[in-house]
Amino acid sequence: MGMFDKLFGSTTPDYPELSPDDPAAGYLDSLRQPLEKFVSEVSDPIEVVPATDTAYFFIGKPPKKFGIAWIGDQGEIVNFKSLVEEKGLSPVSLEMLSNKLKEVYIQHQQEPRYSKTVLDKKIVVTPSETLREDVKKVVEETIG
Repeated sequence: MGMFDKLFGSTTPDYPELSPDDPAAGYLDSLRQPLEKFVSEVSDPIEVVPATDTAYFFIGKPPKKFGIAWIGDQGEIVNFKSLVEEKGLSPVSLEMLSNKLKEVYIQHQQEPRYSKTVLDKKIVVTPSETLREDVKKVVEETIG
């Protein structure tokens, strides 16, 4: 929790708690180890879009200023930095990816959102199948 959160309250909106019976909670539980590792390493706000075999993370304050990461096939975290290192993506490609993800996020801003506490940090969970599919499509089109 940052200094301003202590003074002015959290900047994360209060969403209802994600029900343990929700399929999204089961997806997150199945990814517990990489999810906890990721949450422990990121100090910015996190919004997660869970899927059966991965989770996509919006980091920061989407749709204005944000990063994206996801859990890869081997449980590793994939982000812009790793895309540059492993796939050789150019800054122009990363900017195009970011702009497309911003559009996708804006299109889905009305989706229901919930909160979940992971390692004493409250994260936002957006269990939207359409958002997940749109993010996956944009990522796959960009990185191949």
